[in-house]
Amino acid sequence: MRRLLIPTRGTVQALAGLAVLAAVASMAGAPSEWVGLASGVLLAAGIGYAGVDLWRSWRDWRAAPLRVERQLPGAFSLGVPTVLSLTLVNEGTVDWQVAVFDEVDPHFSFEGLPQDVVVPASAKVELRYTATALTRGVAQFGVTQLRWRTRAGCFEVRQPLGQPQRIRVYPNFAALARYAWLSGDRRLAQIGIKTFQQRGQGTDFRQLADYRTGDSLRHIDWKATLRHQRPIVREFQDDRDQCVYFLLDCGRRMRADEGMQTQQQQRGGSHFDEALNALMLLSYVALKEGDEVGAMTFGGSPEQRRDFAPRKGTATLNALMNRLHDIQPGATHSDYQVAAQELLRVQRRRALVIVLTNFRDEDASELRPAIKLLRRNHLVLVASLRERVLGRIAGQPIVRARDAVDVAAAHLFDQSRHDAFARVVGNDPLSIDVEPAQLAVALVNRYHAVKRAGLL
Repeated sequence: MRRLLIPTRGTVQALAGLAVLAAVASMAGAPSEWVGLASGVLLAAGIGYAGVDLWRSWRDWRAAPLRVERQLPGAFSLGVPTVLSLTLVNEGTVDWQVAVFDEVDPHFSFEGLPQDVVVPASAKVELRYTATALTRGVAQFGVTQLRWRTRAGCFEVRQPLGQPQRIRVYPNFAALARYAWLSGDRRLAQIGIKTFQQRGQGTDFRQLADYRTGDSLRHIDWKATLRHQRPIVREFQDDRDQCVYFLLDCGRRMRADEGMQTQQQQRGGSHFDEALNALMLLSYVALKEGDEVGAMTFGGSPEQRRDFAPRKGTATLNALMNRLHDIQPGATHSDYQVAAQELLRVQRRRALVIVLTNFRDEDASELRPAIKLLRRNHLVLVASLRERVLGRIAGQPIVRARDAVDVAAAHLFDQSRHDAFARVVGNDPLSIDVEPAQLAVALVNRYHAVKRAGLL
């Protein structure tokens, strides 16, 4: 972007004042020749003064221009306010008065810009502002725009500094971080996740331990007991090396945002965003348990089709998010049967297949045969997202006759949806139909139930 020279307010006021004085003198009856001569002299003097000011300032700026250093995080989380910093470095001998505006990605909201500061000679000044990502994907931060004032204050020069930067915006990590923190303190019940005593359960041998009251007698290791002269039992853990495979709907059903009226909802509360958050949390839990995690998308445009081969290890979660973080649901219809056939082609080993979608009654004729097809080789869990507005309408107080109609209609629609979903999944106790905010916890609880029961 080219530099732009802008007169300051003081310069404009001086010119306006000169014009007013000339007008007043003319109205007072002063000779027009004298008024014109005096105005011309003053104007020429002002132009000369401004020219000298601009020349001196430009000479000083070229000798030691300001530098800008922008500090961005490694990645943004959707809807999480992030403090960013800009450092202005002055290596010259002149103080500069500047106005600073950073070119933030248009899909961000921000607070704290622009800012006016004075950067002293041979010094640094750090500015901070807050930016919040409103859309996942790749964000583009442009250059930093400065308006520095000439030394006498006659002009401001708009000067672009720095280089554009690209950075990724991931789903919100808050649920994952909270899970990790609470699991360390053994307080997962605070967020609704059920935990169970693992001692003596599962099928994979874990270790030998001293017998405690309540341990099963069939788990006593008699050889170890004789060797140590005290009761020793075998401890088991849930089966490991199993596979969790996500089938993520990217069709028009997942575009539901229910108005996004509140600021919190605007920060990443759509159905698809909540589904990604739940996928990320359960992936973290499954990887911690030693299982593999894979994913495949269906529906949406061809550009949004992604697949992620099952793998395990600490680096898997980052790789999975890099693969899925920029997906946006499309406006096309999702074909459940084609998705099921594709998954069976690429995933032959038995897995827990989690179908993340937004079920409607009219989808029953397509979803039922797709589930039946998947169940030939896999354990299938259908996770459907239910609109929040149904619960709000059904629970609202009845003040007018119209309110009674709305409440009854909401209950009727919810019951109809519940019955249709039950028919589609065959009253499968694993499958769930919940509001988006409840999805992550419900999936983790279902996963633990599958592991505990040894269904895989």
